[in-house]
Amino acid sequence: MMCHVLIIEDEPLLAFDLQDMLAAAGATSFAFAETEDDAVSEARARRPDVITSDVMLREGTGPQAVAVIVEEIGPVPVIYITGSPDQCAPCDPPARVLAKPVADAMVRAAFREVAPVT
Repeated sequence: MMCHVLIIEDEPLLAFDLQDMLAAAGATSFAFAETEDDAVSEARARRPDVITSDVMLREGTGPQAVAVIVEEIGPVPVIYITGSPDQCAPCDPPARVLAKPVADAMVRAAFREVAPVT
């Protein structure tokens, strides 16, 4: 299964930890974005199969980035991984919401639930 993941996270160490967790769960390629604009640009460059996103970013928010991406390229499964899960209710489209600090097993389980099976 080929699975490209867009990781929207403004903390680089956490982004790389997520990459390791998702690779172990079966993701095969990754793009990274630290801002809302970067996230939209990365999704335009290569359509993600899954998006993981923080809610609050250095510039903009994850939910706003996801809304633009979904509007432009269509539905994409989303896992929000955030220190402020209350700010993600309701997030559109509906998504899994995991609170930081997040356990490896939680990320893997959420990914397996939403990842496209080929």
